[in-house]
Amino acid sequence: MRDEAPDQRVQDIGEQGLLKRLQAFCPADIVGDDAAVLDVPVGRSLIVTTDVLVDRVHFSDRTTSPEDVGWRAAAANLSDLAAMGAMPLGITVGLGVPGDLAVNWVERLYQGLTDCLRQYGTVIVGGDVVRSPIITIAITAFGEADPNRIIRRSTARSGDAIVVTGIHGASRAGLELLLHPEQGQSLNPGDRTLLIQAHQRPKPRLDVLPVLWRLWDKEDAQNSKFKIQNSKFKIPLITGMDSSDGLADAVIQLCRASGIGARIERNQIPIPPMLIEWVTPEQAMNWALYGGEDFELVLCLPPEVAQILVDQLGDRAAMIGTTTLEPEVWLVDSSGSYPNERLTFEQGFQHFG
Repeated sequence: MRDEAPDQRVQDIGEQGLLKRLQAFCPADIVGDDAAVLDVPVGRSLIVTTDVLVDRVHFSDRTTSPEDVGWRAAAANLSDLAAMGAMPLGITVGLGVPGDLAVNWVERLYQGLTDCLRQYGTVIVGGDVVRSPIITIAITAFGEADPNRIIRRSTARSGDAIVVTGIHGASRAGLELLLHPEQGQSLNPGDRTLLIQAHQRPKPRLDVLPVLWRLWDKEDAQNSKFKIQNSKFKIPLITGMDSSDGLADAVIQLCRASGIGARIERNQIPIPPMLIEWVTPEQAMNWALYGGEDFELVLCLPPEVAQILVDQLGDRAAMIGTTTLEPEVWLVDSSGSYPNERLTFEQGFQHFG
């Protein structure tokens, strides 16, 4: 990344000058033509997802460096691929920036993108740059998956166990610390850093997929518990999505798509222990359910398989509830300390709410 002329603006070097700078972050044998050419192995499905981030909606210079904006943009899309059971092939970047934006800011953004992608063996394969009054980053990610192992939202059945692959509430807590640095004085420096990192540098759970497929193969070899048969397809009994829009949102979305409901046990939701030392249990639970941007996977699985998965993942993975025939989603407390609470979309963040 260049560091000469730190006050140089995008309008000073123009579109072609900026593109030339940004191509340095891409494989030379892929970029440079009108479109990227990606190979998908025979018998695999191409998975495509797009995510848009807008300045002052998804990030701001109060809380997020350009490198962290890039990392989060890449992570959000890789998380969507993981939620579909796909491994990444590459991403394209559509970038809208004001002419007076520092070139260095854009290069730092791309450094964050590539830093994240490198962790998962993938690259930027193309994109576009346009003038815009507001910084806008549109990422399209491409992945490949076994067509018989695509994870969908609509295949859950009543009696499935609901699994989360890790803690919830950490990203929202980290955002609070960034917005209000005077808060969290009871936290030790290490815990404070962990929460902020959870917000600025989330980790898409692509690592969960190999564990899932090992279990899938084992179950299939034994007695095919992991499959149901219809006239055309073998459908894996793995239903899921990521929790980027909040844990409650994910469970409701899965239940709505599958035509079922759920009961979520309040005391089984994995929350960072340091939150309870900082905020009230009610606030910690609110952040876990509705804070969003934790980028964990929420999966519906046969109970016996779910338990094995949780045991193998460790690191705060947990079974948090069960799907039901009744279509509503309830947060329940077996200890009786809290009344049952019906979970709805309206309680979480909605762009046009």
